[in-house]
Amino acid sequence: MALQASFVKNTFHFNFRAKTSRGVMAVRDSWFIKIEDANHPENFGVGEAGPLLGLSLELDDSFEGKLTHYIQLFNDSQLTLSQLKGYELSQVASEVTERIPDVLLAPSVLFAFETALLDLIHGGKRIIFKNKFIEGQPLPINGLIWMSGMDMMLQQIEIKIQDGFNCIKMKVGGINFEKECDILQYIRRKYFKMDITLRLDANGAFKEEEAMYKLEELAKYNIHSIEQPLKAGSDQLAALCKQSPIPIALDEELIGVVGESNKSALLNRIKPQFIVLKPSLHGGLSGCQQWITIAQSLNIGWWMTSALESSVGLNAIAQFTAEHDNLIPQGLGTGKIYENNVDSPLHVKNGQLGYDKTLNWVLPEFN
Repeated sequence: MALQASFVKNTFHFNFRAKTSRGVMAVRDSWFIKIEDANHPENFGVGEAGPLLGLSLELDDSFEGKLTHYIQLFNDSQLTLSQLKGYELSQVASEVTERIPDVLLAPSVLFAFETALLDLIHGGKRIIFKNKFIEGQPLPINGLIWMSGMDMMLQQIEIKIQDGFNCIKMKVGGINFEKECDILQYIRRKYFKMDITLRLDANGAFKEEEAMYKLEELAKYNIHSIEQPLKAGSDQLAALCKQSPIPIALDEELIGVVGESNKSALLNRIKPQFIVLKPSLHGGLSGCQQWITIAQSLNIGWWMTSALESSVGLNAIAQFTAEHDNLIPQGLGTGKIYENNVDSPLHVKNGQLGYDKTLNWVLPEFN
């Protein structure tokens, strides 16, 4: 019997003021896709489509209508579980894109379908990839410091370091620049005996005429990298990557770039030191794999980051990350940001994201 997909929408509530250079978020929506085999309804896969307001090109007033259409196309295609036997990510992605031709323009939906189908193939137990992560080997992650007042940011830093994080990622561009430098100076002075890696994320907040000055000032604090100092599409970004005293990582710049040739052309033109990949924004899991392959051929570093997904999306990204031999800290520490997150085996301890198989999943209710 053919596989059938359905979806349910969940609204997650932040348990703090989630401030970025683009504004403050109080809630975020996710649409969970469930794919089941009617012959064995107890065996189903779940994936999360969580497009981000202000970033995801696919998110507009017609998103849910388009998602309904995608679901119908998939259901009408009569795909069976037996056809997927032994399939891996690239083959699953091909099946989805063949049945839903324009899903490449909706990366969060592609990510959800990929996740749900891989989950189903592996027995409907939220196992997306069978690797050491789900067997208990954790992934190192960075501790994210959200924009706030100076005192609150310093408090967040203290907590993260006490919790065992040795890689701190701080959002910049949302408060006074001198105060941001003061915070970095505080970290370097107070924790000078500790090997603390500092990453920054500007979310495109720097103006072109001030970017080099700010990067030179920030470089005084031994910064590992800075994400997207200029807005996506800036014709100054390639020159900045070449001249910057701080390695630059692209993030928003990668949104909406589809196809191997376009991705290769972008990385060859800008030549960043790193790229930061989010399946919900950068082409699903298969799209991220394509970015990784191209980046590695150009000696460009990379790491994975969640895009504020719930535990469902975070789980898939973590398992995908564990498929690769990339031991630098990943941006996967978003599990505790919601009051009503999905209960899962994921946990953060000593600056690492782990998977405890003794804990259970408590998934959203599907109609």
